[in-house]
Amino acid sequence: MNKKQKKSDFEDVKKTSEAHKTLDEVEAEKMAEKTEEITEKLIEEIPSKGALLEAIIPEIKEKIAVTAWGRRRFEGKSREEIISEWEPKTKLGREVKNDKITNLDEILDSKRKILEEQIVDKLLNLKTDLISIGQAKGKFGGGKRRAWRQTQKKTQEGNVPTFSTMAIAGDENGHIGVGDGKAKETLPARDKAIRKAKLNIIRITRGCSSFDCSCNEKHTLPFKVTGKAGSVRVILIPAPQGTGLVVANELKKILKLAGVKDVYSKTFGRRRTTFNLIKACFDALNKTNLKIK
Repeated sequence: MNKKQKKSDFEDVKKTSEAHKTLDEVEAEKMAEKTEEITEKLIEEIPSKGALLEAIIPEIKEKIAVTAWGRRRFEGKSREEIISEWEPKTKLGREVKNDKITNLDEILDSKRKILEEQIVDKLLNLKTDLISIGQAKGKFGGGKRRAWRQTQKKTQEGNVPTFSTMAIAGDENGHIGVGDGKAKETLPARDKAIRKAKLNIIRITRGCSSFDCSCNEKHTLPFKVTGKAGSVRVILIPAPQGTGLVVANELKKILKLAGVKDVYSKTFGRRRTTFNLIKACFDALNKTNLKIK
């Protein structure tokens, strides 16, 4: 390289550094020699930057608090704090908040509609889980199963993706709910699904009714039940104690949260459609409340 070319390159670098307000090589080398002085200056500037951060944090909190999930995670609120800050909007909610109703079964027996998820949160200690209804992208048709099912809508502006998910909520003691949610992002879709699962909660009947079991514990279903959704049919059969859940992996999640420990099953139809498989199982569990004539 010529000396003239080197000078022009150096001048170009200097101009770009001045335009972008960045350090050139000469200044960077000088600052590297004085590391102790620079660190002391940065430590002195931290309080002023901290004040700026404190002013920005409330705005960040407001943006995160758009969804209930974001608000709870950011503020780190417990279940008791969420219930104490709850302001009920329905008559049923006010009765539950004032401890006039202390049992969820009273609400389900009277067939009153639950419109606030905090009602269920206060009366039951629920656990939630997501169902794998989607599939990750991969070679030859896809990879591992995942909780988010992605679809796209063709518009003039381009492809608009949406995410749908399915959630279950139960207390492992005879109460179970299923819900689905759809949104343009994954976390709002999950919040919708969990909220719907809590609002759709039902009570199931359990018992010991297998022909080769004589215990008095509530570990299986009282009788054989059949549920249907779309082309999928699920038959749940009582099983003796110690059998376990002889069902598909996704059905184990809903039965475990419902408090069923032992059951046999038969499935028919398009069983790979997990969405309908879970709905058929939920329909079968709901039929355990029917009285035997």
